[in-house]
Amino acid sequence: MTVQEFKINATKKLALTSKSPALDVEIFLTFCLRLTKTQILMQRDTQIEPEKLSWLESAVERRSHGLPVAYITGHKEFYGYDFFVTPDVLIPKPDTEILVERATQAIAKKIAVGDGRPLSVCDMFTGSGCIALSVVKNLLENFSVPKERLPNFTLADISENALKIAQKNQNALFNASDGLPRQHFSFIRSNLFDAIAPAFDVILANPPYVPAALAQELLKDGRSEPILALDGDVTADGRHSTSGDGLEVIRNFLPQAKNHLAPHGMIFMEAGEYNAEEAAKIARKLGFKTRIHKDLEGQLRVLELE
Repeated sequence: MTVQEFKINATKKLALTSKSPALDVEIFLTFCLRLTKTQILMQRDTQIEPEKLSWLESAVERRSHGLPVAYITGHKEFYGYDFFVTPDVLIPKPDTEILVERATQAIAKKIAVGDGRPLSVCDMFTGSGCIALSVVKNLLENFSVPKERLPNFTLADISENALKIAQKNQNALFNASDGLPRQHFSFIRSNLFDAIAPAFDVILANPPYVPAALAQELLKDGRSEPILALDGDVTADGRHSTSGDGLEVIRNFLPQAKNHLAPHGMIFMEAGEYNAEEAAKIARKLGFKTRIHKDLEGQLRVLELE
């Protein structure tokens, strides 16, 4: 089968289930054949090798049942960087990039006006590590923060498998030649702050905030994202809250985060566009000053707390 024949057949099949069948097929081809989009066009009459054709057909079949492209290829771009992903972690979303942007600006400012003491940053619910690791890359590449002035980052998650993915991404994005001291990254398995003692200058968080009923509904399309990272109605002891508003995890997280925040510390937390204002009310009751930032689509998305 030629590249063009596969492209036509696969696009037709995915048109029944995918909102972007042509794009999905293009990603599979560029990933599997290791060709650019232009090369795909130029080699449209090239025969696909049997092993690669087998992978491509399997990829289309899995995609037709709802599995996201990122889980099939094992990769997802976020904030311009490539991250490994599996169904053990949420797929990084563009909406979350505003959290990275705002947090990086605040951390760079703290470093600039600080006394030279290394800052400490916690990325709770780290998942793939995309937030914390993108902040570090951003500090180095776009804010020209010297390596010796970088904060120490603690990446925490309740899922051991998620932490393994985060560590894999850290190793891929920062190799030995980067010269980053080992202590810049710590990975801790913890239910919220149960296993975490120190206070932090900045806390980053993308907690589960989807109402339980909606989370279950979302997973019916076969996307296979971890319910643990979506369902915001889970209590600290693992039971289900009756609130049904997706804010139970946030209700437990914010008081603990406040107790683990250093003087003049800040929190950057993602919330759903439907519950960001309610999350801000919870924060204000705890004494935080709040500001809500909109995402790239103009939806309320990130809470900045001081």
